Amino acid sequence: MIDAGLILEGGGTRGVFTAGVLQYFMEQGLDLSYVIGVSAGACNAADYVSGQPLRSRQCMIDCLDKNSYIGLKILVKKKTVFDMDALFDVFPNKLYPFDYNTYFHSGKRCYFAATNCLTGRAEYLSEHRDRKRLMTICRASSSLPLFSKMVNVNGTPMLDGGLSDSVPIRKALRDGYRKNVVILTRNQGYRKKTNRRYNQVIRTVYRNYPNLVRTIIRRPYQYNRTMELIERLERDGRIFVIRPQTPAIHSTERNKETLKAFYSHGYEYAREIYPQLLEYLQVKKER
Repeated sequence: MIDAGLILEGGGTRGVFTAGVLQYFMEQGLDLSYVIGVSAGACNAADYVSGQPLRSRQCMIDCLDKNSYIGLKILVKKKTVFDMDALFDVFPNKLYPFDYNTYFHSGKRCYFAATNCLTGRAEYLSEHRDRKRLMTICRASSSLPLFSKMVNVNGTPMLDGGLSDSVPIRKALRDGYRKNVVILTRNQGYRKKTNRRYNQVIRTVYRNYPNLVRTIIRRPYQYNRTMELIERLERDGRIFVIRPQTPAIHSTERNKETLKAFYSHGYEYAREIYPQLLEYLQVKKER
């Protein structure tokens, strides 16, 4: 196992890019000791630690023909863009079984970022024994404001981790990891913009959670600061960043062919940059 960090950004269905990258990594036996994921990145993190290279594809793309988890029908029926009951109960426990045993005995440090709705701060949660709590944490990390209900984790209401820490590189550095691989789902140079209308809705809907409101409104500023940090660390050769080289898809993309293409792009790009990654990690490639 390589003593290095793996930090995974979210982004809804853009996470298929990350899933493609991780499939290639797992096929090559790339075993990193520290993993932290946010939102869709949390789901990818779990499948990486459980050693299931195809599971993310099954849950995000292959299922669309018979067991769709996204769409207008889901929004009307469950008041959420994504069917969270399917993603974090039906899929892992019935249709696309999650390998809990391998996950719990992997030896990796794995965290999922979620936002505490009371404090507005990021919390980095882990679970090593309880199956239900593990999926509850993943669900909390992936629960979008406005479109998802708050998720109760140990008595605390939680929402999407991307609201407070979209790419937790600072967490990995604080935890002592000096070699870090960061997988982003946006193109290089992307910056978030303030949306005043969205902010007004947030103020109204979450008026009883002032710290959460403050965090959501400040998200573009915090996200852009994190991107500046990542780009600086990348220029200095201190982190290895993998990001899409083709235009990023929408976070709620439903077209199966579009999703497959973005997934394949992640896989092929991982193959392309793999020698440079091994050099960065100071791992000798077997002949």
